[in-house]
Parts: sequence; structure tokens; C-alpha cells
Amino acid sequence: MRLHEAVDAYARSLADVRRLSPATVRAYRSDLADLAASTGDPVVADVDLEMIREWLWQATKRGDARSTIARRTASVRGFFAWAADAGMVEADPSLRLVAPKRGRSLPQVAAADALGATLDALARDAEAGDPLAMRDHALIEVLYGSGMRVSELCGLDLDDVDHARRTARVLGKGAKERVVPFGAPAARALDAYLVRARPVLVARLGDSASASGAARGAVFLGARGARIGSRAVYDVVTRVVSPTLGRTAGPHALRHSAATHLLDGGADLRAVQELLGHASLGTTQIYTHVSSERLAATYRLAHPRA
Repeated sequence: MRLHEAVDAYARSLADVRRLSPATVRAYRSDLADLAASTGDPVVADVDLEMIREWLWQATKRGDARSTIARRTASVRGFFAWAADAGMVEADPSLRLVAPKRGRSLPQVAAADALGATLDALARDAEAGDPLAMRDHALIEVLYGSGMRVSELCGLDLDDVDHARRTARVLGKGAKERVVPFGAPAARALDAYLVRARPVLVARLGDSASASGAARGAVFLGARGARIGSRAVYDVVTRVVSPTLGRTAGPHALRHSAATHLLDGGADLRAVQELLGHASLGTTQIYTHVSSERLAATYRLAHPRA
């Protein structure tokens, strides 16, 4: 079997058997498809350690980040472990690969007062009644107010929102469901969007086949009335939040900011872990480093003996 054919089979296995998220499956498939293209698409059994090392070395020379190289290494290891179990290779050529250690950089976090000013400006824009301006206001408020991931926001359905309790039921990584709260500003922006703007966007979809099912039940809609996609959310957040941070920012910057501002305000680390849906407390602890950095910076500026 050629490598690209095996990669397709492996991707189906990840989706159907291991139930990995579509985004994770796409990342693995992309890495392995690049391996197939770079090596001339050999038979799986002909792939050896040197071919894999050369492929990784080319990525290093291009300047790919250590985290990208580490992910590519993990993709190859997972694939060849699967291929060995399936009897496609006699010996796993990836066993002797050594992945680079991932560098851990501090997340992008917006200052609370600057982000508040940005949200106030969005609210003023939304008052004019433009449906997309109202959607964008609600979208940013909900992302920041709940700390949810962009995939969770895109998958949010009307039935998932409890307006009385101000909570939303989201489906996170590994198909794990959790309930996240959001505050009064997000609730007001969301209610205004659902009542005044969403019906206008729904009407744009018309009576086409795609208007039924999931698209009709989605909370957030695109400009043409279908369920909003992650790319559109990225575009909105990048346009709105990047000036606040002074550099390009995506939806995760709002998630990072929500977590850090909660800890700055005295929230318990495990409560933040539950809110974000992190499997490991260690993943959440990176935000304590951000708070420590701010504390140290404040100390250096303010203390006479700093």
C-alpha cells in the first residue's frame, strides 16, 4: 500500500475508532500527507528512519517552530504504531526518533481595562442595529466571558444556552461535555443578538437544503445565515482584539485573557481548570506564571527598593 493510501486509512481510524476531533485528525493527516509528498509516496514498508529524519530536518531548515516539529514527530510515531499493528511494516522505523522539547511561551493576554474599552466600543457599534455588528459584539463577549474554545463556540446550539442561569453547555476536546458560566454583559449582548440580529441572518439562508438541521439550531451564524465557521470567528477576533494587544491575536487570546483575569481576581486554580476544560492542572498553571510576571513588573515599577 502506498503511503498516501495508508494515511487516508489511518485518518479514518482516528476519526471513527479513536473519536479524535476533526481538527486533530486534520493536523495529523496534513503532517503525514506532507511526509508522503516529500518522500515520493513510497510503499509504507519502504519508509525508513533516514527518510523520516530528512523530512523533519527539512522542516527545521524552513524555520518551523519546535512545537511544530514535535507535533510532526508525534504524528509519525502514531501512524507507524498503527501501521505495525496492521501488519504493514515489520518494524516501526519511528521508534528511534527523538522529538525536540516543546518551548513553552507565555500566552497572549490583553489588559483588563483595555479589553473593557474594546468591548464598550463594540457595544456602541451594535446599538445601531447592524446584525453583524450585534453578532460580533455577542461573539466576543461570550468568548471572553466564558473562556470557551473557538470550536466550542462554533458548535453552540440554541438549546445549549440556559439564559436563566447564564450558562452554556459545550462539547470540548475528546467529546467531553461541560457547563460554563458567562456574565451579565455577555448575557445582554447575546439576548440582543438572538432577538434582533439572528432572525435577520437566518432569513438570508432562505429555504435551501442547508437551511435545515444544524444550521437552523446554531447560536452564531455567518453573514449568509449558515452556522459560523472557525475561520470567520478568527477573522472577527483578529480584527477586533489585535489593536488591543498591539499584535495579531486570535480567539485563544480571549481564552487566555479570561483565565488570567480570573486568577488575578482571586479565582481558585482548579475552578479555572474546570471552566477551561483542561484535563491536567499543569496546563492551567501556565496562567499563574502570567500573573506572576505581572506582579513582578508592578513590583519593579512601584517598589522603592525594587
